[in-house]
Amino acid sequence: MNALAMPALTAALPPKQAKSVPADLQRFMAFDFGARRTGVAVGSRLLGGAQPQATIQAAGDARFAQIALRLKEWEPQALVVGVPYHPDGAPHDNTLRAQKFGRQLQGRFGLPVFEVDERYSTTEALAGGAKDADAASACIILEQFLRSLSP
Repeated sequence: MNALAMPALTAALPPKQAKSVPADLQRFMAFDFGARRTGVAVGSRLLGGAQPQATIQAAGDARFAQIALRLKEWEPQALVVGVPYHPDGAPHDNTLRAQKFGRQLQGRFGLPVFEVDERYSTTEALAGGAKDADAASACIILEQFLRSLSP
């Protein structure tokens, strides 16, 4: 599935990145965090695109065990986490949960973690007819992030 074929609802939103992304980071894995399901996508700076992966249907340590397997398989150099906000940009409970998830990823796996404002990514995925909205959302999040890296 290619998120570029979907309506560009998230394209107008600037990514929320707390730090610059070094040019030597080329391979990324993105997550659309949820309490019960976490969408996953992989992509590269060179190709500028992302591929959805199977959604992780687990929480807690079981989720991190599955993430560890994906990291071993795909060997990303950095991770991207979608962080939701209210339409006006205000944070809410899920904002804090997604940010905590990002800190846990960095602590457990030692990879740089970048945040992306993921408002409307699920809406965009559903509007595009995604069968797995979580994986499609992760793909949209990663493609938005990769677009932000272009000069």
